[in-house]
Amino acid sequence: MSPDDFFRNPTTGEVVIAQPPNAPAVLFTTAALLDRLRPNPVTRAVALTSLAWWSVGEIAAGDSPFRRVLGAVGGVAGFVLTRRRALPSAA
Repeated sequence: MSPDDFFRNPTTGEVVIAQPPNAPAVLFTTAALLDRLRPNPVTRAVALTSLAWWSVGEIAAGDSPFRRVLGAVGGVAGFVLTRRRALPSAA
């Protein structure tokens, strides 16, 4: 696989880096912003669930290898950030 193929849809040959947001991405963004403005366990759960939904969708059906890697990185980052936020402070 050449570096150029990493960003191309294997079926159409089109370069696929960015796409219009899908439902899980919109839901994640909305819930994450609401949770930042007013922290709430429900909005946090909705944000994390929608991030996982988006991540699994990209890994399973991303239009290019780049999108599949992006889904995996997004899922891992969401998990790591959630764990860091949930741990008690050392102070």
